[in-house]
Amino acid sequence: MPDQGPIAVDAMGGDGAPQSIVRGALEAVNDIGIPVQLVGPQKRLRRELGRFRMLPSGLELVDAPDVVAMKDPAISVLRGKRHSSLNVCAELVREGRATAMVTAGNTGAAWVAAKSALGMIDGVDRPALAAVVPKNEGQTLVLDVGANMECKPHQLLQFAVMGSFYAEEVLGVSSPKVGLMSVGEEENKGGPRVRERNLVLKAAGINFVGNVEGGGVFSANVDVIVCDGFTGNVILKVAEGFGEMVVGMLMDEARQSPMYGAGLLMAKGAFRNLRSKVDYSEYGGAPLLGVNGACLIGHGKSSAKAIRNAVRFADSYASCGVIENIGDKILEVLASAPGGGNG
Repeated sequence: MPDQGPIAVDAMGGDGAPQSIVRGALEAVNDIGIPVQLVGPQKRLRRELGRFRMLPSGLELVDAPDVVAMKDPAISVLRGKRHSSLNVCAELVREGRATAMVTAGNTGAAWVAAKSALGMIDGVDRPALAAVVPKNEGQTLVLDVGANMECKPHQLLQFAVMGSFYAEEVLGVSSPKVGLMSVGEEENKGGPRVRERNLVLKAAGINFVGNVEGGGVFSANVDVIVCDGFTGNVILKVAEGFGEMVVGMLMDEARQSPMYGAGLLMAKGAFRNLRSKVDYSEYGGAPLLGVNGACLIGHGKSSAKAIRNAVRFADSYASCGVIENIGDKILEVLASAPGGGNG
């Protein structure tokens, strides 16, 4: 593993904070060997860490007295809670004291804190949250999944370029197929804004394959799906719920029938693989693409396992070169797009 700086972890973000976050951070240090800066009210963190006998040398406490709750408005990180754990995490990355930041807290506030402290990559108006959803073969990258409730066509173009580049460089997909989420595959389907977005994406220098229906999320016909954050978040939550339902139904059938139970036992390897594919904690979180630094936002219900995996992913994402090179790709595509990609 390359010798990188620590990962700044927002200890107060998420439904299980600080208990699950602290435990996950400790697991990341002990099990993976990645140094962590645990950011939050120091007295509270010391009290939580008192549950553990020995603390690893790779764990550092950074004081941040303010806490941004899930119900707080996103702008609170810039107005009433400037010393929040979210702001301090972002500042640590900006100052080069941390390699990346991880939070399972308020998505909107994390978006504002990261954008304010780290700035934007040239050519990007707004950062987009990119999440992977399992499909028949491999994964589908969906963006945005919750950072921008409404998007203009040129912003979706930026998302498409970032998503395509990310899929190629991080997920290993050659010439990723990019689709636009709509109510039908035909170009004339959807409202005027959807049709306008389709035309903008079609004219860009990416492998755009057209509109994608909801069922296409789980098919092998597309690698990247672009949409506004409202639609993307619904897709993500439906995918999570569907996966949990399938696993639950299999378990119910196994309990009700000895024959099914025996069959499931024989196929426990395949069942274990299925569970890992639909378990959000395996991925840890989603990168906020477009900000000029590594920021990973996890599920609000993140467990210790999810935080540990988020730290691991943040460490590899920060060093993969996507952040440094994605700006050049965007400017290259926008230069060839009609009107410079604005609209």
